[in-house]
Amino acid sequence: MQQYLTVTALTKYLKRKFEADPYLGRVYLTGEISNFRMRANAHQYFSVKDEQAKISAIMFKGAFQQLKFQPKEGMKVLVVGRISLYEASGQYQIYIEHMEPDGVGALYQALEERKEKLLKEGLFSGVKKELPRYPKKIAVITSPSGAVIRDIITTTKRRYPIAQLILFPTLVQGNQAADDIVKNIQRVAEIGDFDTLIIARGGGSIEDLWPFNEERVARAIYQATTPVISSVGHETDTTIADLVADIRAATPTAAAELAVPVLSEELVKIREKEQRIAQSFSFIVKKNRQRFASQMDSYVFKQPQRLYESFSMKLDLITQRFETSADRILKGKKEQYTQIFHLFQMVSPKNRLAEEQQRFTYLKEQLANSIAEVVNHKKQNFEQQIQSLDILSPLKTMGRGYSYVTKEQQVLHSVTELNPADSLMIHMQDGKVTARVEEIVQEVEEKE
Repeated sequence: MQQYLTVTALTKYLKRKFEADPYLGRVYLTGEISNFRMRANAHQYFSVKDEQAKISAIMFKGAFQQLKFQPKEGMKVLVVGRISLYEASGQYQIYIEHMEPDGVGALYQALEERKEKLLKEGLFSGVKKELPRYPKKIAVITSPSGAVIRDIITTTKRRYPIAQLILFPTLVQGNQAADDIVKNIQRVAEIGDFDTLIIARGGGSIEDLWPFNEERVARAIYQATTPVISSVGHETDTTIADLVADIRAATPTAAAELAVPVLSEELVKIREKEQRIAQSFSFIVKKNRQRFASQMDSYVFKQPQRLYESFSMKLDLITQRFETSADRILKGKKEQYTQIFHLFQMVSPKNRLAEEQQRFTYLKEQLANSIAEVVNHKKQNFEQQIQSLDILSPLKTMGRGYSYVTKEQQVLHSVTELNPADSLMIHMQDGKVTARVEEIVQEVEEKE
């Protein structure tokens, strides 16, 4: 019997198909906004269409609030999102995660790809260099005209006028700007005596700020040995240069404030520390004077002989003990010497020496006899071995008329190893004979 599905079951099955498809998990679309009606502080529902098709779209409140433009009916846009199915209506739609006006979309996509590449290489997560607290010489890479350099100069002179600002005039917009920025970063490194480097420009569109998103600029900042403050665009603009730099400032004024302290405040701190040091030193001097006065009133300085009276008494006591112990030890050693001397007189070594001499003579004779006996035995054994070897010698066998034949220095054992006309060597007791094979006659064993 055929099983029928419910509409809900079919819809759920289709929804799982949509969500499991890897090609629908992240989709890039271009089209026009249609049926758009602004809903304040809420999710946005509209459509994206072209000349021949239309797809429903939803953009949740959190993603919509991140937009940097105001969507309008008929506006061409680039959207990024995922395709899924809304079960209640059975209608598929795109859930938009990011949207931007068409025309700058390629730049945004290139920017995201470049960010992802540099992030994987570790340019954003590298160890950030600390800014020096009291810089003497600050390099500024920016345009020589405009409000940026004026803000930096004004803020620095107001806060820390003893710092020296060196401007490196730089193109900050256009096709040649990236190369000019890299060149000046390298110039700062070559000079090498700067404490801080500020890279700054005012706000603008993504096209205007694009030189600070170039990969060669990011790598130059990452390789810089001087701590880098990046202040590019407004507070809402974030470039790759900002991410690579050691610290980011929202505005050029903020960059100058991060680069230098307030001199008047630092002088106040120095005076406070001077007062603390003077007070601490005065307290230490006063305390040491009191200790000195207390020591001068002690008996050690007024009656110094009292300092070593107890030691003198201990020395006398130890001297008496030493003399008593020395007399006792000397008396004991004398008694021990007398006892040993009498013992040596009672046990004379002369008799023992005579006995040892006799024993030595006897052992010497025994050794000579044993050596002679061993030598004779070895001689007899040696002669027997010579006779045995002589009996087994092949030369002795050959002396009885035997010989052996070789072919190419190999001893022959059978006629099967020979061929007619082979050259042979016959070895006899007193010499060798060369022969040639004329005929081979092989004896055949009789069968029983």
